Formats: sequence, C-alpha cells, structure tokens
Amino acid sequence: MLNIDRYKVKIEDLKSDFYLDDIDFKTTEDITPMKDIIGQERAVQAIEFGLKMKQPGYNIYVAGSDGLGKSSYTKSLIKKHAKLNENLKDWIYVNNFKNQNEPISIALNAGEGRVFKEDVESIVEKIKDEIPKIFNTKEYEYHNRLLMTELEESIQNIINELNDFAKPKGFKFQVTERGLISVPMKEDGTLMREEELGNLTATDVRDLRERGLKLNQESKDYIDRIKACEDNYKNKSADLDRNVGRSLVGFYGQCLLSKYGKNEKINTYINDLCNDIVNNISKLKSDQEEKQQNPMAMLGMMSQKNDTKFLNNYKVNLFIDNSECKECKIITESNPTYYNLTGSIEYKNEIGALTTSFMEIKPGVLHRANGGYLILNIKDVLSSPFSWECLKRTLKTGKITIESLNKQYGYLVTSTLKPEPIDIDIKVILIGDNRYYSLLYSYEEEFRSLFKIMADFDIELDKNKENIYKTAQLIANKCNEHGLKHFEKTAVEKIIEYSNRIGDSKNKLTARFNKIVDIIYESEAISDDASIYVMRSDVEKAIEQKAYRSNKYEEKLNEMFEEGTLLIDIDGEKTGQINGLAVMGTGEYSFGKPSKITASSYRGRLGVINIEREIKQSGSIHDKGVLILSGYLGARYAKEKPISITTSITFEQNYNGVDGDSASSTELYAVISSISNIPIKQYIAVTGSVSQKGEIQPIGGVNEKIEGFFDVCKLKGLTGRQGVMIPIQNVKNLLLKDEVIDSVKEGKFTIYAISTIEEGLEILTGKDISEIDNIMNDTLERYRKLDKEENSEEKSKNNKCKEE
Repeated sequence: MLNIDRYKVKIEDLKSDFYLDDIDFKTTEDITPMKDIIGQERAVQAIEFGLKMKQPGYNIYVAGSDGLGKSSYTKSLIKKHAKLNENLKDWIYVNNFKNQNEPISIALNAGEGRVFKEDVESIVEKIKDEIPKIFNTKEYEYHNRLLMTELEESIQNIINELNDFAKPKGFKFQVTERGLISVPMKEDGTLMREEELGNLTATDVRDLRERGLKLNQESKDYIDRIKACEDNYKNKSADLDRNVGRSLVGFYGQCLLSKYGKNEKINTYINDLCNDIVNNISKLKSDQEEKQQNPMAMLGMMSQKNDTKFLNNYKVNLFIDNSECKECKIITESNPTYYNLTGSIEYKNEIGALTTSFMEIKPGVLHRANGGYLILNIKDVLSSPFSWECLKRTLKTGKITIESLNKQYGYLVTSTLKPEPIDIDIKVILIGDNRYYSLLYSYEEEFRSLFKIMADFDIELDKNKENIYKTAQLIANKCNEHGLKHFEKTAVEKIIEYSNRIGDSKNKLTARFNKIVDIIYESEAISDDASIYVMRSDVEKAIEQKAYRSNKYEEKLNEMFEEGTLLIDIDGEKTGQINGLAVMGTGEYSFGKPSKITASSYRGRLGVINIEREIKQSGSIHDKGVLILSGYLGARYAKEKPISITTSITFEQNYNGVDGDSASSTELYAVISSISNIPIKQYIAVTGSVSQKGEIQPIGGVNEKIEGFFDVCKLKGLTGRQGVMIPIQNVKNLLLKDEVIDSVKEGKFTIYAISTIEEGLEILTGKDISEIDNIMNDTLERYRKLDKEENSEEKSKNNKCKEE
C-alpha cells in the first residue's frame, strides 16, 4: 500500500509567522514615525550616486512597477542629499536692438533678475517723464527756432525763385493747407479768382491745364530743393534732439552700468538701450511739441502721429525668477508636452494679424527646473509628440532652445522670433518601468549616454524584524500625517500579514506601499467612531470589503459551479480526466478557478494534439508546455519504439484563450491516464509545470489556486478527501486564508507537495510508478502490434494488386 501521507504539507507550512511578539508596543502611538524608504538599498544607493555625479550624462532612470512610491521616494532622497545649487540663476529676455527677431537671454544671480527689471523700467519711466521737460526749455526752443527760421528762409527763397520762373508762364506758387500749389495769373499780374476760372471757355481751361502741367514738370528741381531743405532740417533737428537727450540718458545709463556693468552681456545691453533711446528721443517729446506748427506740417509732408508702442522695447521679460527659491529646486511635470517642456512664444491678434515680441516668451518646465532637478514619467514623455526628441536635444547640447512647431505642422504666422538659447544646469530623473528602460536602451543609442544611472526598485522586501518594524513606523507616520486614529498592535499584525500575502512568499513583504496605504485609510474609515484605535477586525473587514468590491465575476463562476452549469467532478475517479487550476483576474483582484481537463487516446501516429492550438486559442507558452509533455512521453516510453497512438487534450467549457505552462503537468497526468486507462482521483486538483525530465516546476498564484478549488469544494460539499497538489518549491509561497488552514487541521482538505511527475502519479492513481509504467508499456505495445498488423495487411494487399 502506497504511503502518500509523506507528500502532505505540514500545517505550520501553510502560513507565515511574524515577529511582532519581539516588538514592544501596544499601538502605533508608541512607535516613532518614519518617512524613509523601506528596503530599497540598491535603488537608494544608485540614486544617491547619480545625485552626486555632476558630469554630463549622469541623469537617472528610476525603474520599477507602479505603486512602489518611486516618485515620492526619489523626491525625498533629493531633498535629503542634494544641497541648494549655489549657481542658481535668474534669467531674463531683453530686446535685441540690432535684430528684434532674436531676443537676448541674460543670466543673473538668483534674486537679481527682479531688481534689474525694476531698475531698468524705473529708469525708462524717469527718462520718459523728464525728456518732455528738457524739450520745453528756453534754450531748446531757441536752438529749434533757429533751425526752423533757417528752414523757412530757405524755403521762401526757393519759392521766390520758383515764382520768378513761373511768372512769365502766367502762374504763381502759393503755400496752402494742401501744400505748395500753382495759381493762374491775369494779364495785370493779379491772381485769378475761382469765379473767373469758372467763366473761362473750355478751350481756355484746356490751355490753362496744359500750361500748368508743363510748369509743374519744369518746376521739379525747385520742389526737390524744398524737400532737400526739409530733409536737412529733419536731420539737424534730430541731431539737436539727440544732443539734448544724450546727457540725461547717459546719466541714468551710467547708474545702471555702475551697478550691473560687471556682467558683459548686461553691459552691452545697457549701452544698446541708451543708444536706442537717444536715437528715438523725438518720440518721447510731449504731444504739445508734436502739435506745434512747422513748415513741413504746413506743406502737408510731415506726420503728426504720436507713437508710444516703441516703449515696450525697453521692458525686461523676467523669464525665470528664483528670488524666493530657498530650497533645492525639484520640479515634477505630469504633462510633459513639447511646449510645456521647452517653453513657447505666445501671439496676439492685432487687426487680423498675429504678432509677438520678446515679452511674450514663456518658460517651460526645463527652464523652471534649471539649476535643480526635473522629475518626469517616461510614459508621459513618449506619449507626447516631439517631447522625447526635445529632451534628448536639450541634454545633449546643454541648451534650451525655444522653437515653434508651426512650420512642422504647416501653420503660418505673421511674426516669428528666435530667442537666444539658455544654458542648462539640470539633473533629469525619469520614472518608468523596466520595459521602457529596455526598449530605450536597445533602440535609443543617445539614451545610454544621457541616462547612465539606473535605479531599480524591487517589488518585494525581505520579511525580517527590521522591515516589519519599519512597516509599523510607516503606519504610524500615515496616522500622524493625515490625523487618523492609531492602530492597535494586532491590527498592525494583520496589515503585515496582508503585505506578506501580496509579496507572495513567506519570506517577503510587498514593496507596493500604495496597497498598504489604501488598507490603512480604509480600515480607519470603517472603524467604529466610539473606538479610540483601529482594531484587527477593522483591518480584516477592510480587506474583505476591498475584495468584495471586485469579486463579482468570481461569485458568478462559483454560482455556475454550484448550479452545475460549469461541469466539474470533485469526487470519485475517472480515466483521462483531471481538475486543473488557473488564476483569473479583474483589475487588481485575482482569484483561482478549477477547470476540467480531458484527454482522449486512440490509434494513430499524430502524438499529442492540443485542441486549443488547433483552433488558435492557445498561447505560445501553453503550446511549449504541450510539446514538453510530448518530450517526456517519448523519453520515458518510446526510446526504442515509436508511440503508435494519438491523444487529444483540451480544457472543457473554455471559450477564451489559454496560455501559460502551469497546467502542463496536469495535462500530462490526463494523457497518461487516457493511454493507460488508469483512473485519476477527481477530488485532487493539480497545478504545476513540468520539464522534459519529469521535474515539477514552480508556478505563480498558488494561494489563489488552492483557495479557488477549496471554495468550489465547500459549495458542493467537503468530503474530507479533497485537496490540491502543488510543486514542492511553492511551499514557501503558501499564505492561505484561515478558513482553508482550519479545514486542513480538521482533515477536511489536504495539500500535497511533489517534485516529480512520478510522485504525482502515485498520489492521483494510488498505484506505484512501476506498476503504472508496466501498464503504459503494455498498452503502447498493444497499439504497436495492431499498427504493425494493419501495416502488414495493407502491404500484402498492395503487393497482390501489383501482381495482378
């Protein structure tokens, strides 16, 4: 009689033990809160090293699954280890007086940008207020009057010469509101009045017009001389204005130079600013001055427009202001579009045309983080068109260039700028998973040289006393931070047990602290208002409710098992039939589900046929598992003679795809049962993959699979014989629910752990492996003989046909 009890898993191996007994506290109120990272020494060391390196290219890629707190951990590490950058700069954009389409960028020490902007604009305002006063002085009026008198005399002399030339031709020139015009003269030398012009005959009018046109053409030299006098006056007047304003502008310019002149770019800018104000000094005159009559205005050849828009040229665009930055700059951008990264140039609609200026240049997150640290999610960067290329180019060149995408998209604008690029001093931290890192490292050569540091966050922690206590400190910290009720010791123990279960190993805790934090919040919300502390029952209820919110699909399947819609046998023995176990999931919730697997054998030479594969519902990993079991059968039973048999296997009532190899050992048991006609115990469900050598290999989701089969057995009635057979390597992963453990203790449910197919066959069939091998060999030999006889008969018939 076989002794299969030796394969049973011990009660103490069904669940993990904890270390809270060695930690002296009653509630988390007695524990010192902690904000440090728990159990991520490798990742922490990598980040700290990356923060220390100042050479180009040592940007950091932080890898790991979601929910590990990578962003918050990274930010806390920067705050802890990074010092305030002494080279933190303010940046301004100012007008380029030589080429307004290329604004100039200037760096100042942190806090100086705002002061410089106020100083420049204050001085420009003072100049604007004082210049009109200078032009109202008697000295200026005297010199200006001399120029105007000179102009009037020159023009009058030319007009007199012109009239001497026009008089023999019957015309005289006069200055009117319409300018200089020719008027016909009568024979007595007086000017012809309008009513007299109206009495002329058509022939006289035509003759007068022809003579007037001819005179105007002949008078062109005189008119040109008048215009030359006007131009000469304009130049002398402008020189006078510049000379008058130069002393005032020079005084204020010198004030700026004495304060900021050590900066070469500012020194150049201040000189250009002063020169431009002097060159445009006439535009700062009072309206009264512009409205004064002058000969040019009398001739209708000079505009009286008062243009003050040019004053915007003397403003300062305080692009980046770090005057209030007291700590190291850490910027996180959740929407890293191209313009959010690199900045933009905004446009205004003026009379239907889009215009802009250096004042409309807006910073991006790269500018705001300059001198500090920028944290980006790689998925968001790669999802935004042009963002990755922009980031690469910026880090590679060391400059932030503001460029419009209008040309690339084919849009047209009426005014464009090309701001001077800004130098960067920045450390970029990309947050993502290992898959994105592998893709970028493989296909982006520049990524390797730009992100030389990779910090890999683990999804699990060692379950030791230190990490357990730190988890308790995390709970205490969350209670203090958010004003929650503190947790009683047994409640903390339940949370650690929950963390252990998510870690899927007795020796591990989960590093996905977002799941733990959720339970902390939900347990506190559920707890009775009358209770001072959160109790263990509150945590248990929170975990149950969290599962209940997501387990509708599981309950529906269990109802179908109970009603008999989904067929399953959990008692007796059958040939070529076995219960396999699979894990299904809806979002973050996963559960186990038993599935009937059947095998049917008959004469033939096709070997093992995977029905799921034939109908294209099988994944590549599952196909591999079926091929592996074919290899096992061949190695064990057909080393010298072929297997003259065909076996088809399938998952009954499965209408979705099948993948994974965790059922390969289960399928092998069904195939061997089908071929040998040895019945299999239906009350034992099986999971585990198999190698070609018959070794049972570990699988995932072992707890969910066991609990899933247990739930179905409980619905249909526990008999005391039911159980689950798992790989022996998965014993360390067993963290079962108390209900399952209690049933095992009471002898109502059994869990077996095996290491080979042979051990599994003995448990499932109750027969020694040698007996099974004999039956298998006899069966296969019988099929071979039948196949051989059939081949002989067919060969004899073929020979007889040839003789005839």
